[in-house]
Amino acid sequence: MHRTYSMRSTRAPTASQIQNPPPPPSSTKSGRLFGRGGFGHALRRNAAGAFGPDLAKKLSQLVKMEKNVMRSLELVAKERMEVAHQLSQWGEAGDEDVSDITDKLGVLLYEIGELEDQYVDRYDQYRVTMKSIRNIEASVQPSRDRKQKITDQIAQLKYKEPNSPKIVVLEQELVRAEAESLVAEAQLSNITREKVKAAYAYQFDALREHSEKVAIIAGYGKHLLELIDDTPVTPGETRPAYDGYEASKAIIQDCEDALTNWVTQNAAVSSKLSTRSRTLSQRRRNNIKARSEGGGQHLIQGQGHDLSAQDQPLHDAWVSAGHHQHQHQHEYGVDGDEEEDEDDEEVGEHGLNEKGHLVGGDDELSHSVAGTDASLNGGGEHRGRNHDPVVAA
Repeated sequence: MHRTYSMRSTRAPTASQIQNPPPPPSSTKSGRLFGRGGFGHALRRNAAGAFGPDLAKKLSQLVKMEKNVMRSLELVAKERMEVAHQLSQWGEAGDEDVSDITDKLGVLLYEIGELEDQYVDRYDQYRVTMKSIRNIEASVQPSRDRKQKITDQIAQLKYKEPNSPKIVVLEQELVRAEAESLVAEAQLSNITREKVKAAYAYQFDALREHSEKVAIIAGYGKHLLELIDDTPVTPGETRPAYDGYEASKAIIQDCEDALTNWVTQNAAVSSKLSTRSRTLSQRRRNNIKARSEGGGQHLIQGQGHDLSAQDQPLHDAWVSAGHHQHQHQHEYGVDGDEEEDEDDEEVGEHGLNEKGHLVGGDDELSHSVAGTDASLNGGGEHRGRNHDPVVAA
């Protein structure tokens, strides 16, 4: 409420800001290349879906679209503050009551603009969290591509050269690639759920605070309107002198106190679930809690399956590619000169290098190979969406 006091004085933090410190300014408030027009919005949205890994394209487009939303919100905040100034200037030339009330309404509208500007900063934190999921999706894509490439090579060799010694080598590589892909997919699944909950919890908390404070301002704005005497007068009749200066100032001060002391616990609007929704939601939460806390007790209670012996080390069972090639030459007389050159790549984020390789020693790889071999031989579970068979009428 700076217009009531001084434009030069800095404002003390509110109770809500003390409880939850505000985030840094939004990244959309600087570095604009195409201004605030629709051309920049369309360019960012379309460019995000045209480049990058296939797995991250949709989320990249979402992140860019959210950036457009933030720029629009920022523009609305600035325009609203300019409207507040213009309203005050327009009413200044009117009667005393109109002049005072329009000036005080300008104060309230300017406060809404500042709240919207703060909401943009909090909205940016949600967008940054979603952006981290996009980065993880981009790091998982090389693992998928490598597995698909090896699968295609094996199929091509089996079609052209069924007895090629390189098939065995590629099948071993496929086992490793499948293990790497399973680890990467599990990591992506876990982080996606964690980040989605955190991102939208942050957004909804910010939206709730913003909406509650705007509702507070709207309520006090209605009180200000009651100070205007709208009783019709006849031509030549003089209106009574305006005596509401102290009342309007007191209303503004009450509004400022309400905004300053607002915290989440004092929210007036509550989202109450119906009995059915509450029961179903509680059942879902109980199931999640039971799986997370009681996962290790199923074996003690005789439930579940004992899978402790399925991942046996393959130190003794593993045979090198050179030995396989020598064995094929001995059995079939095939001359195999193909060699595999695997260069070490820099390790990227989340335990994967640029080619999607797992980071770890031979022992870790051997355990992963054992756990994945069953899925490659038809014993693993199906991953992806299940499509129901179409029955002809």
